[in-house]
Amino acid sequence: MATIEQPADDNPLVEGLERLPVHPTTLVIFGASGDLSKRKLLPAIYNLAHEGALPERFNLIGSSRSEMSDDEFRAVARESISEFSRTGADDKVLEALLEHVGYVSGGFDDPAVYEQIGKRLDEFDDAAGIEFNRVFYLSTAPSFFPVVVGKLGEHALGENEGSEVRVVIEKPIGTNLAEAQELNRAVLAELDESQVYRIDHYLGKETVQNVLAFRFANGMFEPIWNRNFIDYVQITAAEDLGIGGRAGYYDSSGALRDLVQNHMLQLLTLLCMEPPVSFLADEVRDEKVKVLHAINPPAPDEVAAMAVRAQYSAGVSGGEDVKGYLEEDDVPPDSSTPTYTALKLEVDNWRWAGVPIYLRTGKRLARKVTEIAVTLKPVPHLAFQQEGSVGVQPNQLVLTMQPNEGVSLSLGAKIPGTRMRIRPVNMEFLYGTAFLSESPEAYERLIMDAMRGDATLFTRDDEVEAQWRICDPILAAWESQPGPVPQYEAGSAGPVEADALLEEGQRWRAI
Repeated sequence: MATIEQPADDNPLVEGLERLPVHPTTLVIFGASGDLSKRKLLPAIYNLAHEGALPERFNLIGSSRSEMSDDEFRAVARESISEFSRTGADDKVLEALLEHVGYVSGGFDDPAVYEQIGKRLDEFDDAAGIEFNRVFYLSTAPSFFPVVVGKLGEHALGENEGSEVRVVIEKPIGTNLAEAQELNRAVLAELDESQVYRIDHYLGKETVQNVLAFRFANGMFEPIWNRNFIDYVQITAAEDLGIGGRAGYYDSSGALRDLVQNHMLQLLTLLCMEPPVSFLADEVRDEKVKVLHAINPPAPDEVAAMAVRAQYSAGVSGGEDVKGYLEEDDVPPDSSTPTYTALKLEVDNWRWAGVPIYLRTGKRLARKVTEIAVTLKPVPHLAFQQEGSVGVQPNQLVLTMQPNEGVSLSLGAKIPGTRMRIRPVNMEFLYGTAFLSESPEAYERLIMDAMRGDATLFTRDDEVEAQWRICDPILAAWESQPGPVPQYEAGSAGPVEADALLEEGQRWRAI
């Protein structure tokens, strides 16, 4: 029988990766000479151009205090892209991209800056004979968010007849609930919520989005995704590095503000949300907010039983002796800022009632890993007790965001031989192996979504405030007890105090 040969490039696993058309766009980056712009934003824009994903007509305007000409900023962009792009810089692509790049220097509170930006935007529109969509990216210190948005409003840049105007705001959105509410009020005084894109780069990671795919696209998981089958959940975001030169920021922030309030609670919402009616932005975000509202903020006297904080002490990391947090440059010797935080939360709704959800994050831990581990309840009868048998272990579904992006499922299997001996084995899906490609940078996806007007992977104002309502009481309780905090050795799995959060029979996954 004759066979029909498939074209060599006909790979069903890459179906759906087609490039969606994007309206011609001018992107303005405030803080264009800063570290985030150089390391992430400019390389992401280049990679989108390299993949042919940018709109056919695209302009870029950089703005910051640094005095530079257009050509000098192009040189900065070229150097940043060459150093930090995940793909090698192609001169032809780079030249075409940089041809439509400009720069405006000045302070973020300087009216002349916005007048000049408005003039540049109009020049791009007039030269092309069309109205470009406008995306303003606030890659600035948080204190400048309301300043920039206010100036955009004053200079009538918050709207443009014949095109869409959007504003992307980086985290952190405040350092507590009151600040988040104040910032939201300031932003929404000038813009409509539909124009505001609060970015959380974790949500741009392919494997984070895969949480939704594995839950809602596979019939084998969703029927058991509830309190009847799931014993407990652990969400881990461990780092093996210290604070580096970020003492000024980190000591006023700490682990809870830096990772738990935003990234980790977002992972929790994706894991626990109900299936949305559709995957439109507000439908998805409505379900995420319901999860956050179902987590009861702790009372002051409950914090000690559900939250642990600690700091790393001197130890060995990566085979090298490293300093403790209190010995790091520019860290106050009496600082009580936690470099490790572990929480025990419960989503008090029909699906999840009674299932403990543990969150932990820390600096200078044994290795770098971000994962969600879902442990199922054990089988009711353990008959496999032969000598040499590891025994029946509860099944675990582990979704790994970094470093090895993928999903694994542990199963009990018989060890070869004449006796019925059991040990766990893993079934694994690895992103790179399955799709024969490198996972794109999170910022590539999020910048493209902002230009397309798809806010699904961005946080809404009520989401941000709901996250702070959970974290605020914990921060208040810790700040009322500023004394020495528990220590854990650098290069370890964290403080022993975190074990007290676990219920009987449960254990932390190895880091």
